Parts: sequence; C-alpha cells; structure tokens
Amino acid sequence: MIYREAGQFHSRYEEDQRIFPIRQDRFAIAAILLAAFVAVPFAGNDYWFSAILIPFLILSLAALGLNILTGYAGQLSLGSAAFMAVGAFAAFNLMLRVPGMPLLLAFFLAGLVTAAVGLFFGLPSLRIKGFYLAVTTLAAQFFIEWALTKFAWFSNRNPSGVISAQKMVILGYRFETPVSRYLLTLSIVLVLALAAKNLVRSRIGRAWMAVRDMDVAAEVIGIPMLRTKLLAFAVSSFY
Repeated sequence: MIYREAGQFHSRYEEDQRIFPIRQDRFAIAAILLAAFVAVPFAGNDYWFSAILIPFLILSLAALGLNILTGYAGQLSLGSAAFMAVGAFAAFNLMLRVPGMPLLLAFFLAGLVTAAVGLFFGLPSLRIKGFYLAVTTLAAQFFIEWALTKFAWFSNRNPSGVISAQKMVILGYRFETPVSRYLLTLSIVLVLALAAKNLVRSRIGRAWMAVRDMDVAAEVIGIPMLRTKLLAFAVSSFY
C-alpha cells in the first residue's frame, strides 16, 4: 500500500507533535509546495494568475479565518466578506496616507485593524450564539458595506467607490507581473496557514475546541469563555 501508518513509530515526544507526523503526508505537502512554487509559475499564463490563482489564494486565506472561527471555535459568522473589505481598505489607506509605509507592514497593520473591527462586532457573541449570532454578523456585513461606500474618505474620494492598489514594492523589488504577485500571495498564505495550524494545536486552540463542543463544560473547567470567544473573532478577522 502507498499510504499506511503501520510501522511508523515515534520514539520522542517532538516526533509525535509534528504538524505532519505521517511520512507520506510530509512527502505530499512537499510535492504540492514544489509544484505551486516551481511548476505553476512556468506552466501558467497571465490570465490564470490574475483571474484564477491569485483570487483562489485570497479566498483560501479567508477560508482559513472562517475555519478558525466556525470550525474550531464553533461561532457562526456571515460577515467574512465585510472583514475582508475592511482589511483591503485599511491596507490601501495605510499605503496612501503614511509616507514610506512598507508593504508587508501595511498588510500586518491592516490585519490588526480588521481584528479590532472583528472584536467590536464579536462583542454580541458574549451573550448570544447560534442563529442570533449569525444574524449579528450579517448585520456587520451590511453596516461595513454601507460605511465604506457612504464615506468617500475610505476610497480616496473616488466617485465609483473603487480602490486601486498602489505599486507593490518589497526591499526595492517591484511585484509588477502576475507571476510575481502570485508568488507573493502564495508565500503569505503559506506563512499564515502554518501559523493557523500551530495556533489551533496550542492551548488557545484546545480552548476553542472545548468551547465549540460544550461551552458550559468548558467554563466549568476554568476556560475564560469571554476572552476565548473574542480572541476567536479577532484572529479570524485578522486572516
């Protein structure tokens, strides 16, 4: 058999705690990353990069955040698109209004801004859950969309309300071609996916899963319910 766990023994605790403890998993991930970073840039064209692969990676990053909030923490949310918009507009305005703002720092600060917005709209989750929480996040979706289109400052007073990304430069290198932007997006998604995987394996991730499975029991054993839920909203919004 090509895939079998039998015979793969772990003699150390560190080996058992690997992200991919099965040898075939490590080989498969290495092959996928090699294809994504080496084969795809040579085989793809501008249309594939601009219209399919880059949007796919961006939506994959949003799915990571939603998986943290709903999959691990058990909190329903219908406002992921609104939080993505907050991050995009925040990065746009940071690059536009702060002279000399590095691109990666703008991305990071935009994530923090989005996390703060997620905390604000996550406050109702402290007292409600289920369908009512989903309705609350849906209200966030409509409110954020209204605010971004109502106040022209966010879009630099563009009559259409559409923003255009500034030139992407990191350490003097300009990401002008679709393949270079694809590789940049892929690298960011890879780093954040690795961070998310390690986060859910930590004490915080175990607290999220305890709240998801039985919030009353989690609170009884000492898990801070309010802080755990708010942290889930903040982290998912950051993504």
